[in-house]
Amino acid sequence: MASTRRPTFKPGSDAQRAAPGSPATGRQDPGVISAERAVEPAVSAATGRAAPAPKTSPKGKAVRSSKRGGKAASPASGEMTDPGNVIAFPEPKRRRVRRHVLWTLLGVLAVVALVVGGAVFSPALAVRTITVDGTKLLTPDAVRTALAKVQGKPLPQVTEQEVGELLKPLVQVRSATIEARPPSELLVHVEERVPVALLKQGDSFVMVDVDGVQLGATQDQSAVALPLIDAGAGAGNTALFKSIAAVLNTLPADVLAKMSTASAASPDAVELKLVDGKTVVWGNAEDRELKAKALEALLKMPPDPKVAVSVYDVSVPRHPFTK
Repeated sequence: MASTRRPTFKPGSDAQRAAPGSPATGRQDPGVISAERAVEPAVSAATGRAAPAPKTSPKGKAVRSSKRGGKAASPASGEMTDPGNVIAFPEPKRRRVRRHVLWTLLGVLAVVALVVGGAVFSPALAVRTITVDGTKLLTPDAVRTALAKVQGKPLPQVTEQEVGELLKPLVQVRSATIEARPPSELLVHVEERVPVALLKQGDSFVMVDVDGVQLGATQDQSAVALPLIDAGAGAGNTALFKSIAAVLNTLPADVLAKMSTASAASPDAVELKLVDGKTVVWGNAEDRELKAKALEALLKMPPDPKVAVSVYDVSVPRHPFTK
């Protein structure tokens, strides 16, 4: 059966209603129901005893005491925490070694950069002497004069491209390489074009290489041991000239010196004349190396007094013959 009792309300002062259990009265308002929750103390796993309850501040916040004087801020709440509770782990050895190696390499690279930079721009390595080798058509002084711009320039800054550009006006130079000899010498290896024939121009004879480049002139044909190309073959870039020049460029130097003239009725019919009047039937420009070896072998054969030879035919190099 339900209770018919109703709660009664006793009026009190406003202060008593506002602050239950106020110190002013020392009594709790009977019309206000209060409740408290008991928090069980945590049990320490190490000692098996209950940990002391945290102290509360006048504002109701927990205060954590520490025997150490310094405190650190908690990342979550911004309050000060005990730095003694933070464990500092030592840096791994591998990371420490890697860092030391990295700094060492950076130091070595910096030293090398300084040394290289000093060598590149140091006046102590300036070019003072230019030594030239490989010249026959030119004189070393002509090459040194053409390279006057590199005098006083540091050796590491002198390049083969620069030297090649400076030597371009000298048509006799096909290519050039350089070698630095510290502290101040630059060695220049010159590869000259090789003259293979003479061309008649007016009263003089012009030396030309396989490309038709004119390398010099002389008034006396006998002063140069080179064959004279027949004027009918043209004086430069014709097909006949290229065929004859290719043949002459293949001959060994001692065989070339025995030639008097070279001519061609067509690119497939090249003929050479020896200084003794004998004829060499060469044919076309194919198998040039093999034909040159065959002609060299025929010229080295001892002469037979009973058989006079006036023609050396190497047009079929695997079956050369004389007649």
